[in-house]
Amino acid sequence: MESTQSLSFNVARKNPELIAPAKPTPYEFKNLSDIDDQDGLRYPISVIQFYRTNPSIEGKDPVEVIRDAIAKALVFYYPFAGRLRERAARKLVVECTGEGVMFIEADADVTLQQFGDDIRPPFPFEEELLYDVPHSVGLLHCPLLLIQVTRLKCGGFIFAFSLNHSMSDGAGIVQFMSAVGELARGADAPSVPPVWDRHLLNARSPPCVTCTHHAYDGVPDSKGTELIPPDDMVQRTFFFGSGEFSALRSHLPLHLRGCSTFDLLTASLWHCRTVAISPEPNEVVKLLFPVNCRKLLNPPLPDGYYGNAIALQIAISTAGDLSKNPLHYAVELVKKMKTDVTEEFVKSTADMMVIRGRPHYTVVGCFMVSDLKNVGFNELDFGWGNPVYGGPMKLGLTSFYISHKNNKGENGRLVSICLTENAMKVFVFELERVLKGGGDAVADRESMPFITSAL
Repeated sequence: MESTQSLSFNVARKNPELIAPAKPTPYEFKNLSDIDDQDGLRYPISVIQFYRTNPSIEGKDPVEVIRDAIAKALVFYYPFAGRLRERAARKLVVECTGEGVMFIEADADVTLQQFGDDIRPPFPFEEELLYDVPHSVGLLHCPLLLIQVTRLKCGGFIFAFSLNHSMSDGAGIVQFMSAVGELARGADAPSVPPVWDRHLLNARSPPCVTCTHHAYDGVPDSKGTELIPPDDMVQRTFFFGSGEFSALRSHLPLHLRGCSTFDLLTASLWHCRTVAISPEPNEVVKLLFPVNCRKLLNPPLPDGYYGNAIALQIAISTAGDLSKNPLHYAVELVKKMKTDVTEEFVKSTADMMVIRGRPHYTVVGCFMVSDLKNVGFNELDFGWGNPVYGGPMKLGLTSFYISHKNNKGENGRLVSICLTENAMKVFVFELERVLKGGGDAVADRESMPFITSAL
């Protein structure tokens, strides 16, 4: 199979078009929540889905099917067809204009098989499969969604999109795309009706910060530029299946072996990354991660809520403690900080956003992870079945956990890591040492099939 790192192909694109709702929709202004419009979410997120040909629906054009389904879905999710505006105190609102989302129809002279037998990021051909239309998917006064459907020679296709993160988190955008899928497969309406209700995550009146939010400490006018990987960074993905998780669990005392895979994986990666970057023992190292707060509120957020329903939490340690202590030290830190995210913590976060002017979360010295394994990108079905790969397109410095089936048919987690080339070598060495129970590490790729090559 051809490596995706060296794969070259041509893409013929038609002129971008706006897809408006299939029926008239209300003209109104809708406020985002005080969780939605924080600085750290004012950027686009990109997702890519690879689909095989499906002989049972031969003759159907994925471009036409999806274009039509998007127009129908926008009748229900009409705020996506509007434009963001900014009001006093940097408050974001959606003007529901019905102008539509940006859509690109394309054809590529390549088959799905040429992408390899285990499609996973990093993708060196992002710009071919999601063309960056000028003035699309910024923050204000532009489309909130950019979508490209690229037909492949084999009858399969690639569905890629970019979304303004202020509008939705991963679960929210999957809800919208699932509605598109249901309508593409013949439904008359989404099975889960959309719910706006962004006021449920607004600050209280008067706002009152009652919890500590170290995730937003020490950010002097940061606009998130630190999230862009420097030129000397490399990206790799690692597959963790049942064997890898069992190996990691074997390091824990009995009372912690029942911890979640998130706690286990996050603690292990944080440890290995800290060893790899070699900070001074007294230097503070931080772990930043979002917690889904849909079920934390009383009552829980309604089914169908598609805004950002996350609270950012941070774990802090010295580099010496993290790298020298047994793995259970990091696991207990992660578990504790996750437990501290309560309903009051979520409300206090919204209050803090209003009081502090919607600050950006801290990024300097942070290891950031985002767990997407239960979000559902790998289950988006437009009539051609589930994708071969579904998940983030651009990895950046955040480590994503993605549900994935490898080329052996094993279900597990795909984890992205971005480090300098030298640090990556140390990371791989340390991870292999941990997985082998602390024995000698072997850093060649043949001994570590869960590692892909770097960009």
